[in-house]
Amino acid sequence: MNKSDLKRNYWMLDGRFARKGYDWWWHNFTAVNEKTGKERAFFIEYFTCNPALGGDQPVCGQLPANREQGKKPSYLMVKCGWWGENPTQLHRFYAWKDVEIGQDSNGYFVKAPEASACETRITGNVNVSESDAAAHPEWMCNSGSMNWDITVDKKVAFNVGYGAGSLFRKLKAFEMYWHAEGMKSLYSGSITANGEKYIITNERSFGYADKNWGADFTSPWVWLSSCDLVSRKTGKRLEDSVFDIGGGRPKVFGVALNRKLLSDFWYEGKSYEFNFSKFWTLCRTKFDCKETEDKIIWYVRQETTKAIMETQVECDKSKMLLVNYESPDGAKRHNRLWNGGTGTGTIKLCKKHCFGKPELLDEIEAGHIGCEWGEYC
Repeated sequence: MNKSDLKRNYWMLDGRFARKGYDWWWHNFTAVNEKTGKERAFFIEYFTCNPALGGDQPVCGQLPANREQGKKPSYLMVKCGWWGENPTQLHRFYAWKDVEIGQDSNGYFVKAPEASACETRITGNVNVSESDAAAHPEWMCNSGSMNWDITVDKKVAFNVGYGAGSLFRKLKAFEMYWHAEGMKSLYSGSITANGEKYIITNERSFGYADKNWGADFTSPWVWLSSCDLVSRKTGKRLEDSVFDIGGGRPKVFGVALNRKLLSDFWYEGKSYEFNFSKFWTLCRTKFDCKETEDKIIWYVRQETTKAIMETQVECDKSKMLLVNYESPDGAKRHNRLWNGGTGTGTIKLCKKHCFGKPELLDEIEAGHIGCEWGEYC
């Protein structure tokens, strides 16, 4: 449902999550090269891990000496980069002594040297030389540079319901939580990437903002989202629409459930939600994700008592990243987690009636799809 809840966007690493937990704010959008006019899809993330274990230096869990001593990771990691030609991910790590995180009447905030984030603005500067990237594999990134100053205007939220509500947050019931405060967001500002300037404008940004937090990640890991949608029924762009699909195999109180996804299609001002936690809707999901020689392909079919949504997406592997994260316990289990922002696909949305066949509301062409697929290996 399109229900904003800034409290779900607060920083969540208290209690046992302070010593074994992660929390991140994610953004992706499209910008245009100032000189060439060519589009490029970018992502920016503020990733926090194990604040109670922090010290005067960031602790990277993949450093061999830390692994031998059993030291868990502890830092703020500013992650940024781009998809498309020469896809790149860059990381900058901060010690907890240099970081301020909290919330005020305007929502969450993150402050660090040359980096900040809140509900309405993100800034940062990351520069990794080739020699440093080669000398520090524990940084888990490429070489390059990127700096940004961007305004965020979140228009449509995906609130997954009571599963991420205050009680279940307090109980730390789930191993991984999700909230998309801005599944449709407008971005404006500028980025300089490897010396080239890019301009971000609201109408062409096709932006997305969410957050995840918990004690570990999910496997399999599925994510698909886009607000670049055109109706095949009318031929017109859907200006007040966005879809968002995410999940894999959730764990509740340490017990793994069957493969499940959460999704919402906000279609021209109306929500069509497919949420397994809302059992009274009789939500049923089938999904298949596969890797071919040159593509990642997703197929998702979801059905409730009121609607059916069938989604097919593909993305060229040459334009994607094998995105890197380490878990709060120091293990790196996702080693083939494909992540992209240039996917394309189609969505069929049907409305069900008490009698008769489902009614096809629309068949939609989607571009600029944010997409992710991976399993532990």
